[in-house]
Amino acid sequence: MTKLTLGPIAYHWSAETRRDFYARIADEAPVDEVYLGEVICSKRAPFHEGDLPATIERLERGGKTVILSSLAEVMLKRERKATADLASMDSPEIEINNAAGLFARGKRPHRIGPFMNAYNEATIAWMAAQGATHVCLPAEMPGPAIAVAAAAARDLGLGVEVQVFGRVSLAVSARCYHARAHGRTKDNCQFVCEEDADGMPLRTTDDRPILRVNGIQTQSESYMDLMPEAGQMIACGITHLRLMPQAIDMVAVATVFRDALDSTRGLDAAEAALRELCGGTSFSNGFYHGQAGYRRIAAAAAV
Repeated sequence: MTKLTLGPIAYHWSAETRRDFYARIADEAPVDEVYLGEVICSKRAPFHEGDLPATIERLERGGKTVILSSLAEVMLKRERKATADLASMDSPEIEINNAAGLFARGKRPHRIGPFMNAYNEATIAWMAAQGATHVCLPAEMPGPAIAVAAAAARDLGLGVEVQVFGRVSLAVSARCYHARAHGRTKDNCQFVCEEDADGMPLRTTDDRPILRVNGIQTQSESYMDLMPEAGQMIACGITHLRLMPQAIDMVAVATVFRDALDSTRGLDAAEAALRELCGGTSFSNGFYHGQAGYRRIAAAAAV
């Protein structure tokens, strides 16, 4: 059966919010695997890393497999050390999002995260030779490329994962636009990103929503929704479908996806329920269909 996973929280949620979030996920969410850890900004980690042991224990008690994710960008000495410390662990599993993590891991088993750009079968084969057991593909890959990647991963015995819900990570930068937008520097940001639990909206000059800013990360304004395309991906060999945490009821989101995957709720009803949960946030699937990522392509146009 295809596994439903929950990606790492991308935003600077408070420690209390995180504890409450993962308690509900552990007890109520029909997900199989949960990724934990700070992926975007190493300065945020001290606020919640002390809760990791208890969070891991709670999730595992709830029947979830836990994977720890590394930083997407490693620039400072303390970030290299944090990445090396994570890479030295044997349990839980780890997901590597930066080449520094590959170096520190030294070909021991690991997962590859979506920031590592596994765009083709040759790259996936190289990653497998470095010890990868599982690959999460970049969110901007079109359907035909996903099918090729899934076949390559299957031949190598790797699990292969695709994000099917949530804001898409478009870029990470050495600079923090979130701080700059508030007249602050990266080193003296005063953690202003905590004010935007679902990312800071960025609008065009004619006042249209276009992107979200999350610390050093740029995200899509829309939520990616590949529920209508999930059947195609499963048929071509995708083993894991990833939901990205947003500031909405993620237990309900996971339930809708699980119902759709199990065919206990029709696709139209599931999509309607998902739209209601997400309020006024628009959905997109353009990348999957080889078009501009922000577009929403009708399921009937699937290729």
